[in-house]
Amino acid sequence: MKTRYTILFGIYLLFLCAGLPAAMTKDQIHLAYIQANEAFSKANKMIDDPNQAQTLYQQVILGYQKIIQTGQIHNAKLYCNLANTYLLTGDLGRAILNYRRAQYLDSSNPDIHKNLNFARSKRMDRFTVATPKKILKRLFFWHYDFSIKTRLIVGGVCLSILCIWLMLRMWIVKWPAVIPVCSVMALLLSGMIASVVIEQHTLSTHRNGVIITEAVIARQGDSENYPESFSESLHAGTEFEVIEQRPAWLHIKLSSDQNTWIPAYSAELI
Repeated sequence: MKTRYTILFGIYLLFLCAGLPAAMTKDQIHLAYIQANEAFSKANKMIDDPNQAQTLYQQVILGYQKIIQTGQIHNAKLYCNLANTYLLTGDLGRAILNYRRAQYLDSSNPDIHKNLNFARSKRMDRFTVATPKKILKRLFFWHYDFSIKTRLIVGGVCLSILCIWLMLRMWIVKWPAVIPVCSVMALLLSGMIASVVIEQHTLSTHRNGVIITEAVIARQGDSENYPESFSESLHAGTEFEVIEQRPAWLHIKLSSDQNTWIPAYSAELI
């Protein structure tokens, strides 16, 4: 009996593994990336045949998605290329979603910022950003505009200058401006460290997302029985912060600080 269960369990594992996608090799990933880029270039040249161009763009999307999902490759350039392709197909929601993913991986890239802002300008929904958020973004611009890598580099430079200045002060008694320079470097270093720590904490405790369906009715609770939150539907590309996640519904906060509920199928998390 024990042997029988062992055999059955082995057969079950074989079926389970058969359903899993095989990992891509480096050569396969490279080939898929080249093919996707070539299809993208070819589609861009098909001005007289938009239907064929759209077909090629869909092939490009499948190629990039395969690299991400099966090849387990996650970098800003790949997500930005995927977002560009979605934008050309008119899928604004997934375009903004992938620009945001690219931005998360490389927040200091000006091209990603430019493309994301362009995609945002195409959205139907317009929400006024809450005043406190505007003030915070201006006061602590380095936290919102600099990538983690850039902040760590700035912090490292400040730490190096601080250490060198203190050592020079120990060797040269009359070394000038010790307190002002050390204070400024210590302040900048503290600011960079605090910024990175806060962002990591925020990423681990907060999730953001983007609506990907063409339109969705936002409600005041997690059921179709609840009244609508707004007079109009929310549309593709609207960004939000997740307050609570349930199996079929998301409780979200918009940039205007308004709270509402949307069906989980209507959005994807960044």
